[in-house]
Amino acid sequence: MNTVDLEVEGMSCGACTKHVTQALQAVADVGEVEVNLSTGRVRVQGSFPTGSAPLLQSLAAAGYPAKVSDNPEVVPPAKTSGCGSSAGGRGGCCCS
Repeated sequence: MNTVDLEVEGMSCGACTKHVTQALQAVADVGEVEVNLSTGRVRVQGSFPTGSAPLLQSLAAAGYPAKVSDNPEVVPPAKTSGCGSSAGGRGGCCCS
């Protein structure tokens, strides 16, 4: 199993973490997704035969531009708080 650490832009609430998680879980061969809302970091574990490009493309399509982190760190699970709404805003969040 491989691990990819990502820096994700535009996450501002619990609904964002849900959208990011769903976008990544839709990518083939993704296992576990850990999102840290406060740092904007995401750790993805799985088998990635074509590299991280599909992960980045899925996040961009969901409205969350991302890049592979140059400085991997422990990414504790997110504390889900915030609006929880999917009305408007970046990535379907009403907070942005």
